Amino acid sequence: MDSVRLGVIGLGYVGLPLAVEFGKLMPTVGFDINSKRINELRGGVDHTLEVEPDLLAEATQLSFTSDLDALRGCNVYIVTVPTPIDASRRPDLTPLIKASETLGQVVGQGDVVIYESTVYPGATEEDCVPVIERISGLTYNRDFFAGYSPERINPGDKEHRVTSIIKVTSGSTPEVAEFVDSLYRRVITAGTHKASSIAVAEAAKVIENTQRDVNIALINELAVIFNRLGIDTEEVLQASGTKWNFLPFRPGLVGGHCIGVDPYYLTHKAQQVGYHPEMILAGRRLNDGMGVYVASQLIKQMIKQRIQVEGARVLVLGLTFKENCPDLRNTRVVDILSELADYNVALDVFDPQVNKDEAEHEYGIRPVETPEAGAYDAVIIAVAHREFRELGVERMRAWGKPKHVLYDLKYLLPKGQADLRL
Repeated sequence: MDSVRLGVIGLGYVGLPLAVEFGKLMPTVGFDINSKRINELRGGVDHTLEVEPDLLAEATQLSFTSDLDALRGCNVYIVTVPTPIDASRRPDLTPLIKASETLGQVVGQGDVVIYESTVYPGATEEDCVPVIERISGLTYNRDFFAGYSPERINPGDKEHRVTSIIKVTSGSTPEVAEFVDSLYRRVITAGTHKASSIAVAEAAKVIENTQRDVNIALINELAVIFNRLGIDTEEVLQASGTKWNFLPFRPGLVGGHCIGVDPYYLTHKAQQVGYHPEMILAGRRLNDGMGVYVASQLIKQMIKQRIQVEGARVLVLGLTFKENCPDLRNTRVVDILSELADYNVALDVFDPQVNKDEAEHEYGIRPVETPEAGAYDAVIIAVAHREFRELGVERMRAWGKPKHVLYDLKYLLPKGQADLRL
């Protein structure tokens, strides 16, 4: 394909940085159904904080639209919509199917559709491509083609950005695979890895986060064991970490749109083919139960310190799923809040990174502007935002009553400064 005119479908944490990089080199249309998001980006602002205004301005060939007709001039499309799970923890392909329906209305002869959304092996060709065929009337691998190049964005990470992370690529034919690989090589300075098939690339992505999930689950279980033994988990991990091949995982809440979600895509597909995965689901159960465990540990400590639990006021520092990032998707901090609410505890959440309207819309939680001094029976450090690192223990303690519990889930403070550590 001599002249690429690119359309990026979905302008979130994944799609926008990619569209910006391509928009520096070639005509690129950034499409999103959220007109508010489009207006924000046209104004040079990205509320996700992934792309700074000066970088947005460098993408001189990038335009933003929610108008489907603006995509009709494109001949290569990259799909970067979310792939969540439903209330039963089953894959929810609704955004992906709707994006495929959209593409079916605009895809033309010889066009290439590349999916980046995390899926189970087979989803691109078994679930998405047939939708495009049905809507467009075109035939796969004759009239249009497909590729898969899994996203590897790490929200909030300014060191590992889209261009500096090796990109896995694939295509529906050897020629298309080479085209997709060469396309990404134009913007990915770290280089690419061309997989032998779309299914291999899909599987590679889904196990990246599954591996992390299982490893964190192991450390979470160890933390529970060490707490019962009266041993400081962080000290154990630091000691073990002196061996060159010990993996530096830490215990904690596992949320977000990747690690806490992707394993369910793999287990869903495994069960479809008659295999019941044991280790992956065990890891998921462990990690999904950490919010309840944290709440129970806090309640026990409050009782030990003879602090009245019912009617107590608790301040939770952080609501996002990870540090230094405003992303609220699938945050597991809400598990702590829900469990503590069952004890009739009054809860305040303070998070300078989040959009308060978004938090209220998604979870019914309105973060406070500023915590009240001397008001809380317990303070929980749930997310290690840089703002909290800069506070110091004295400022955090000042929010507590004369007798209170300070619970550090993130090892933000040196040993001995908090009453509890995970």
